Amino acid sequence: MPGPLPRLAMPVLRRLDPERAHRLALAGLRLGLAGASGTADDPALAVTALGRRFANPIGLAAGFDKDAAALRPLMRLGFGFVEAGTVTRLPQPGNPRPRLFRLPPDAVINRMGFNGAGLERFLRRIARLHDRPAPLGVNVGLNKAGADPERDYAALIAAVAPHADYVALNVSSPNTPGLRDLQQATRLRAILAAVADATPRRPPLLVKVAPDLDDDGLAAIVQTCIEGAVDGLIVGNTTLARPAGLRGPHASEAGGLSGAPLFARSTAMLARAALLARGRLTLIGCGGVFSGADALAKILAGASLVQVYTAFAYAGPALLPRLKHELAGALRARGFAGVAHAVGSDAAAMQHLCST
Repeated sequence: MPGPLPRLAMPVLRRLDPERAHRLALAGLRLGLAGASGTADDPALAVTALGRRFANPIGLAAGFDKDAAALRPLMRLGFGFVEAGTVTRLPQPGNPRPRLFRLPPDAVINRMGFNGAGLERFLRRIARLHDRPAPLGVNVGLNKAGADPERDYAALIAAVAPHADYVALNVSSPNTPGLRDLQQATRLRAILAAVADATPRRPPLLVKVAPDLDDDGLAAIVQTCIEGAVDGLIVGNTTLARPAGLRGPHASEAGGLSGAPLFARSTAMLARAALLARGRLTLIGCGGVFSGADALAKILAGASLVQVYTAFAYAGPALLPRLKHELAGALRARGFAGVAHAVGSDAAAMQHLCST
């Protein structure tokens, strides 16, 4: 179990500016102040996907540790996997501050803009990450200025490939101008061809897509990914939509919305992706997971793995043991012996979870 210090620190961190709180949380993780999970995961939670074994399906989404500064401490908390990044080829400061906003109790808006130290420092850190406690994903993206998508994505993936258990191609952040245009079939096809040429031997490749795609756009991406030998999709990134009921002084801020208000939209899209892919792509469900029931819903919709971000930002390390305990109980309550038996079993019904 995580130690008592994170539980004491979380109320303090929630009172601080969110970006400052995030920096302090990463510093505390690096110092080992967050503790570690001391118990083995329930065998029912084990997953084999992307050619790897995951002790549990709950992963940390990209964006929390952009520069790979605290990966080992994060893995020791009990995540089934951790996705680092988004890393860009060159360092960049990101968008002007303020750019990160809490919408209590369960949402965040960000317009960070891929701020980070760049590929060189990122590589030095992940190269030192030997004997890691959990699989590592690496999320790659484009610089705001001077980017060449085919050149840069190919170079990024070739560079991180020796160190990653999978690589995620981010073409869906709403905070880098023009990035979401790369989800168009023609553009994505050219990027995938460049990646194939640069890295004929690589770890599994996933594409992270926006939850704002319409049905035709999603179908085109699924088909392009299958034809381009992509291994899976992450569904999805933050949304530009603003569902009814958002509260707080920052509810109208520009940027990508994450958290509970995204759950229905992202889960319905995940189910549609599963029905389109018909088992040909491994799916990771991301968006609004705060409970074991939420995680199970993603799995029933078609996800083999599930990611959290906003819930972890609010609850801290105490989230993980609760989430895993609830998920194991929810699986058994539905009569499933394990995660693999549940994947996609309700996709047909769940594609209609959100009609907007």
